[in-house]
Amino acid sequence: MAAFTAVRRIGLTGGIGSGKSTVATLLQQCGAHLVDTDAIARALTAPEGAAIPALRARFGPESIDAAGAMDRDWMRERAFADGTLREALEALLHPLIGAEADRQACAAAAQACVVFDVPLLVESSRWRARVDRVLVVDCSVQQQIERVVRRSGWSSDAVMRVIAQQASRELRRAAADAVIHNGSEDAAVLTLEVQALWRQWVTAH
Repeated sequence: MAAFTAVRRIGLTGGIGSGKSTVATLLQQCGAHLVDTDAIARALTAPEGAAIPALRARFGPESIDAAGAMDRDWMRERAFADGTLREALEALLHPLIGAEADRQACAAAAQACVVFDVPLLVESSRWRARVDRVLVVDCSVQQQIERVVRRSGWSSDAVMRVIAQQASRELRRAAADAVIHNGSEDAAVLTLEVQALWRQWVTAH
């Protein structure tokens, strides 16, 4: 029997409203070192964030709000309507996000398992080569819509527009080494599934 080799770099992804952030927290509780690329993106585009000068230069002063942050509503509206603008935004932000993610991963303890929480992992193929395993959190589209409407107050149509811009459930599952089906609203069920996967991939006991 082959010797067990612990997984050291996990790419975590899932569609909006799938429960990916909840799974990330559960993995942290298991002992993972979490690198949250959404949090990195928010920091880069916050007032005085490292991406603000480039955003202003590329998209104009109207892309920056009164507080000095990227105007997320302004950018979201235009990115959904204009694929070229969305690609330009990604080309600007993704290298900065990747560099900071690498820096945070290097800060992990030597034997720690690093979990990269990456909403667009499947859409951005370069991430696959940077991780040992891909974990996808999945649920029905209807559950995605209901959860996002409940937590954010968005309209169903607004949520559907986001879902349409993301990889399909089928593509995410095809890219996965494991899928956690987060269809239950019972937190204990999800916790047990995450803990079982952690034992299988990381601790082997």
